[in-house]
Amino acid sequence: MSIHPIMAKLANKLQRTDLPTMKPGDTVRVHVKIKEGDKERVQAFEGTVIKQKNGAQASVTIRKISFGQGVERIFPLHSKVIDRVEVLRSNEVRRAKLFYLRGLKGKQARLKEVEQVQA
Repeated sequence: MSIHPIMAKLANKLQRTDLPTMKPGDTVRVHVKIKEGDKERVQAFEGTVIKQKNGAQASVTIRKISFGQGVERIFPLHSKVIDRVEVLRSNEVRRAKLFYLRGLKGKQARLKEVEQVQA
């Protein structure tokens, strides 16, 4: 199944190039624009990337623990609601999807950190 050339051109035009490269296991902070009435503010969501989907409709699933409760959010990466994304830490993982973190808590849910190379 091939994409129509006009649709492919539109998808390429809407792609964002200002996002950092991230992978499952990274701890990231996503700054999201939130509308409250006629005002708009930016709220940060910080957590671990547990799933990533690439392509024209790329998205990333981020999990964090808030007040002892696991919270997951799916962010469409090329959306206008995302203000910016910061990669805080990179961790060594051996899986592409980290759904096993849902069943772990406390020290069991720790990941081994990897040194980041500053460019």
